[in-house]
Amino acid sequence: MEIRTELIDELLKDYQKPEDIIGENGLLKRFVKAVLERAMNAELTHHLGYQKHDPAGYNSGNSRNGTSGKKVKGEFGELEIDVPRDRASTFEPQILPKHQTRFTGFDDKIVSMYARGMTTREIESHLKEIYGVEVSPALVSQVTEAVSEEVKRWQNRALEPIYGIVYLDALYVKMRHEGRVENRAVYVAIGVDLEGRKDVLGLWCSANEGSKFWLSVLTDLKNRGVKDMLIVCVDGLKGFPQAIEAVFPMAQVQLCVVHLVRASLNYVPWKERKQVAEDLKAVYRAATAVEAELNLEHFILTWSSKYKAIGKLWKENWERVIPFFAFPEEVRKVIYTTNAVEALHRGLRKIIKNRGSFPSEEAALKLLYLALQNISEKWEAVQHWRAALNQFEILWGDRIRAAQKV
Repeated sequence: MEIRTELIDELLKDYQKPEDIIGENGLLKRFVKAVLERAMNAELTHHLGYQKHDPAGYNSGNSRNGTSGKKVKGEFGELEIDVPRDRASTFEPQILPKHQTRFTGFDDKIVSMYARGMTTREIESHLKEIYGVEVSPALVSQVTEAVSEEVKRWQNRALEPIYGIVYLDALYVKMRHEGRVENRAVYVAIGVDLEGRKDVLGLWCSANEGSKFWLSVLTDLKNRGVKDMLIVCVDGLKGFPQAIEAVFPMAQVQLCVVHLVRASLNYVPWKERKQVAEDLKAVYRAATAVEAELNLEHFILTWSSKYKAIGKLWKENWERVIPFFAFPEEVRKVIYTTNAVEALHRGLRKIIKNRGSFPSEEAALKLLYLALQNISEKWEAVQHWRAALNQFEILWGDRIRAAQKV
């Protein structure tokens, strides 16, 4: 609806400074108050069926009964609204329902700030500074509590029947559990569907990262509709591949090379890390598995006197390192690393860094869920995905079609 220029000029006729418009008692707040009260009076007229002072209302069984005060919070600050009443107490305003003390959109702002890692104290301070609105810690908790049900629905939603790649990893978060604060693992699963779209499949929490718990995570994914995973990228957790194969026996398990390189460099002092990392690159960037093994032997020969443990680490995990050598270079870039999970973890760590610890597992999962919703909005389709999908179709076309059958 277009507002007439004459009306605007009339409203601004006494304007001298910005505070006259946006100040504590400025035009905007007074205008919002007037419009709300006018709208509610119009709603009451409709509810009663007659205008104020209309004889039609005599002996109608219900009538106006003055007003009651109500404080409403919003971007404009706090407003004192006069809400009209009826004698039968049957009138319920639609524009400002009973018990609603915050305008639509105000709660969304609290949730948005919470999702970006702001603490309750910071949210209180921000709302006071920007909008002149005082909110209590209890209000912030009440608003964000509504997210808990959303988290439960999301965590139990149906999933795709097949994923081309699934990345599995864990993030450690400080939270209170059974009366004490401890580091607990939050398990993250990211799936890439056959269109190349990434999606966080779920978040799970446990005292530590173990293959037994991963077995329950994978079982949960299967119960939610996942029939098959072509490739599962994991870190070097002992027993992890066996847990995957117990639930998805045809999945190709690929060890995350980035995790393996990082574990290797833990043995190396800072001044030699660059050279060791460069020599390891010759192993996992080799053209074939045979060439990679020769380069690994060369690496061991070069560094075994100083860092024998690195060669042992790669030898022990070699069968889980080499599967991606069966693919061309552009496909390897898609499958050989859990960079997708690492990037997500970096984003989540930025969000939770302001928290010393969480009061409960539910509080931690609630914030992580909100944070990943913001992060995943920026995700794009995986690069080189069409080339990867063509290879998957050649290797596992029957599995893809079988999983897609209803």
